[in-house]
Amino acid sequence: MKLITIDKESNLPIYKQIIACIEQAIISKRLFRNDRLPSVNKVCIEHQISRDTVLLAYDQLKKKGIIQSIPAKGYYVRTEDFTYEKRYFLLFDELNSFKEDLLNAFLEGIGQKGHVDIFFHHFNYSMFRKLLHDNIGNYSKYIIMPGNVEGIETLIAALPKDEVYIIDQMRDSLQHYSGIYQNFVKDIFEALTTYSEAIEKYSHFIIVFPGEKEPIDMVNGLKKYCEIYHKKYTVLSGFQKHDFKKGQLYLIPNDRQLVEAVEKCREIHLKLGSDIGIISYNETPLKKVVENGITTLSTDFSQMGKRLAQMVIKGEKIQIENPAKLYFRKSL
Repeated sequence: MKLITIDKESNLPIYKQIIACIEQAIISKRLFRNDRLPSVNKVCIEHQISRDTVLLAYDQLKKKGIIQSIPAKGYYVRTEDFTYEKRYFLLFDELNSFKEDLLNAFLEGIGQKGHVDIFFHHFNYSMFRKLLHDNIGNYSKYIIMPGNVEGIETLIAALPKDEVYIIDQMRDSLQHYSGIYQNFVKDIFEALTTYSEAIEKYSHFIIVFPGEKEPIDMVNGLKKYCEIYHKKYTVLSGFQKHDFKKGQLYLIPNDRQLVEAVEKCREIHLKLGSDIGIISYNETPLKKVVENGITTLSTDFSQMGKRLAQMVIKGEKIQIENPAKLYFRKSL
């Protein structure tokens, strides 16, 4: 069964002829999922064409998600469904309510212009490495949320630079990639500065920073403000053995610890917004009503997802800071 035919007199580039032949073989049911394709060498010899031409064709088919390469074995049909022109690899650290807003906005923005495969590394280096290693060359674009996982720079460097987008958390070692992200230092500093009169009554600023998932720039943002405005500050990993006292202001990234703080203040009769101040990270509808309103500092994740989709579809090579907003409520 001859799968590939080449017309060297055609105006259509040879690599595109190879792509069309493979696609047509799948459509006509001459190739099925998991079937092996002719080797690169076999196609080269049979048609007297260069390896680069065949590799280019197979690489394009991989990026469209139609075929996959298995080391030391060859190329195989990955799917019989290739109605999408582009396939996108989307790697999240985890899924929560606000990142779900990002995801839904991105998927809506992509629409029928591409197929998105979603993966999660859960802040695990080994999982991060495996997911990238197993999918190199199989997608048109790689959209990566690095979180605070250390040592992933070399893993991302194995991907084609122009096909990588970094989202949510940027770091100095990834600055050469396109992306859309939060500037935590800038956002925290500017929010506190804007509301400096309202928070003047607080003498001790405390950030609760377990360090497992949260970006270190949250700490750096608070530190910058406190050093410039001569405020005492403390970094806590949790509330074990911690004394809540009047005059403290808390920046709390983790919702579980937000609940702990609210419960503790109730227990010892400290009033939110006068005795104790709380700023929670990331806006959710519930925070509008809890304790008559919890102040939040949050980026617009839906906007981030919408703009990310535009960047990917247009192939924009830019970096965008997705700004945050302080939602001032009773807890401050």
